[in-house]
Amino acid sequence: MTFSRLAIIGPGLLGGSIALAVREKKPQVDVSIWARRQEMVDEVLRRKIAGFASTDLEAVAAGADMIVFCVPVGVMPPLAEKVAACVAPGTLVTDVGSVKGPVVELLAPIFAGRARFVGSHPMAGSEQTGMDAARADLFSGAVCIVTPGPGSVEKDVEAVRQFWTLLGGQPRLLSPAEHDEVIALVSHLPHLIAATLVNLVCAQNANSLNYCGSGFRDTTRVASGPPEMWTGIFGCNRDQLKKSVHAMIEKLQEVATFIDDDGKMRQFLVDAKTERDRLKKGK
Repeated sequence: MTFSRLAIIGPGLLGGSIALAVREKKPQVDVSIWARRQEMVDEVLRRKIAGFASTDLEAVAAGADMIVFCVPVGVMPPLAEKVAACVAPGTLVTDVGSVKGPVVELLAPIFAGRARFVGSHPMAGSEQTGMDAARADLFSGAVCIVTPGPGSVEKDVEAVRQFWTLLGGQPRLLSPAEHDEVIALVSHLPHLIAATLVNLVCAQNANSLNYCGSGFRDTTRVASGPPEMWTGIFGCNRDQLKKSVHAMIEKLQEVATFIDDDGKMRQFLVDAKTERDRLKKGK
C-alpha cells in the first residue's frame, strides 16, 4: 500500500510502536501523533518518535492519508466524530482496539461517506504500557486481525492488511463478532484468570507469594496490566467474556472429577502439552 502522511491517535505502547515501526520501514512517511496531554506531546518530540505531535486533534488528522486510532475503545467515538469532520475523502482509517464489535458498529457510520474505515487488532500487547515500552519490532511476527464490517470495500480491507504486513505482522481476517468470541477466549479470559489466581492466592495464604517461582510469575504476568484499561475492555466484551468464564468453570469442575484418576489426568496434560507445543512452534 502507499501512504505518505500517517496520523496516530494516541501515543501509548501501540501508537508509539507503530510510529517507530513506520519510521524504520518507511522513513519517508510523515508521522503525526495526537496526545491528550502536552507533556506527552513534548515526550514524543523529544524522543523524535514522530515529526509532528500536538494536543490539537484536527491539526494532527488534517492532511493524513492514513489514520490509526490507538486509544481505549470507550473514547474512540467522540474522537472519531472530530476526526471525521476534518479528514479528506479517501483517507484510510483503522484502529487497534481489542474489542471489535462495538468499534465497528460505532465508527463505521461515523466515517461512512467521509473516510474508509476498517477495524483491526494487532495481537501484540504487553503488561507494560506507555510510550516508554514502545519498540519498532513489537508487531514482528504478531497476528494482526483485520475485521471488515458489512459495508467494507475489499480494496480497503486489503490496504489495512498490507499496512500490518509492512510493520511485520501476520494479517488474518475475522468478522467483528468472530473476533470478539475468539479474543475473549485467548486474551480476555487469560487476563481475568491471571488476576483471579493472584487474588485467590492472596486470599488463601498471602505468604505464599514469598515462595513463588517463575511458573507463577509467567502464569500471572498479564495481571500486571493497567486495571482501568482492562476494566474497559472487559466491559465492552462482557457477553463473550461471561460465556468464556462459564466454560472455564465447567472445565475446572470436570477436571476436579478426575484429580484422583492418574490415567485421565495424564491424558488431560498430554493433550494440553501437545496443543501448547504446536502454539510454541507457531503452527
